[in-house]
Amino acid sequence: MTAYSAGPFGSRLLGPAGQDRRTLRIRIQLILTSALIIANLIGAGVVAALSVLVVPSARPDGHTLGVLSIATPIYLVLAIVVGAFWGTRDAFRALRWVTEERTPDADERRAALRVPLRLTVVQLTLWGLATVLFTVLAGLLQPSLVYAMGFTVGFAGVVVCANAYLLSEFALRPIAAQALSGAPPQASGNGVQLRMLLFWCLGTGVPAAGLVMVAVFALIREDVSAAKLATTVVVLGFVVIVFGMLLTVFTARAVVAPIRSVRIALSKIRHGDLDVEIQVYDGTELGLLQAGVNQMAAGLREREHIRDLFGKHVGEDVAAAALGTVTELGGEVREVSVLFVDVVGSTTIAATRPPTEVVELLNRFFAVVVDEVDRYDGLVNKFVGDAVLAIFGAPVELPSHADAALAAARAIAERLRAEVPDCEAGIGVATGPAVAGYVGDRRRFEYTVIGDPVNEAARLTELAKSVPGGLVASWRAIESTSDGEGERWRSADQVTLRGRLEETTVAVPR
Repeated sequence: MTAYSAGPFGSRLLGPAGQDRRTLRIRIQLILTSALIIANLIGAGVVAALSVLVVPSARPDGHTLGVLSIATPIYLVLAIVVGAFWGTRDAFRALRWVTEERTPDADERRAALRVPLRLTVVQLTLWGLATVLFTVLAGLLQPSLVYAMGFTVGFAGVVVCANAYLLSEFALRPIAAQALSGAPPQASGNGVQLRMLLFWCLGTGVPAAGLVMVAVFALIREDVSAAKLATTVVVLGFVVIVFGMLLTVFTARAVVAPIRSVRIALSKIRHGDLDVEIQVYDGTELGLLQAGVNQMAAGLREREHIRDLFGKHVGEDVAAAALGTVTELGGEVREVSVLFVDVVGSTTIAATRPPTEVVELLNRFFAVVVDEVDRYDGLVNKFVGDAVLAIFGAPVELPSHADAALAAARAIAERLRAEVPDCEAGIGVATGPAVAGYVGDRRRFEYTVIGDPVNEAARLTELAKSVPGGLVASWRAIESTSDGEGERWRSADQVTLRGRLEETTVAVPR
């Protein structure tokens, strides 16, 4: 898997993708517990700031202040302990498959993606209970504080729940990635939209409602001065701006992290690196986007594998031509040179040696032929048992195809004697017009050349098996050279090849 600068899950805090499950559990436990403690402490700070500096209501008397100063930290500590224990226990109960090191089923996948929401419900329950408890307590001790207490604790609960959801969703990205592994999220199309609307309500709607309630408090208490009301609105507005900004930043990071991983992956694909896989850790349309890039990369890898395999079967030039144009049966007349190589005594070799040894010998033989044909820009058109047919001048035009074919034939003969001495071969080269194109049926066809030079090269190969050096060419091939290759050959004899009516002037290397 490709590694990204910010880690596979959008942050180095979440560790690498290949970490063991015990380390992952400890890491998530620490992050979740820390996140819930921080969220609750922020909520307590919001309560203190709103009740002391903002809400225009009667200040608590000494007795009420003493009771609240004792009850508040006690409840806060209990809420943190209970919330952390309850929330994490409930979370890991839904994630049993992680500790059991097994693949989750469909229900467990859905439950894993709902863990941030379940943790938020825990915090909502605790802070809802705190709102009721402290509102009732204020009503019993000092009724004038009821509205202020209900507002401040409830507003702080919204802050805590929003932070708890965002932080727990962040901490559980590795778990979400495992849950979504091999099973892309089934987003309904409203995931990101609903998330943005929810966070707008928490970051803007609820704080704005808080400003309205402050105005209501000011109307109820007629002794609130304009200066006090202005101070209250300024301070609360500042709190709203800061809280809204933090919530927006967290939300933006949650949206941008998957998009950034997609952007980096696409950049790597554009530069030819197809070994790309993104960790899919978002259960919304963003997760579908991540999974889509993975599927695209897998498809491109498969296409390149097929292209490579296709090129090895038919030749890279033929493959490129087939992929670049509409392939139709038939062909065109081209001036080409044909090189044919056939093993001497292949029947005896097959009868006297084990099959595996025969295959190993033929592979060494073919390797030499393919190397030299490729080096001289030819095409190994087909392997016919223990023989090889190579073409020079098709499908890609080669002006000096005769020179290339003759040079390749000499190199093959020399290398076979040196590298595969136990595999003698006859080599024939011919030049002339032939039809080059696709032959077969529309359901199964192949690229080949058909014509007199093919037949002549095959017959010359039979002749070459009885000639010292095992290499002959037609004199027409020598006459077609242009780069001095013809000077390396001399005429040897005139023969009538099997199946032909006219004599052929045979050439051999000097």
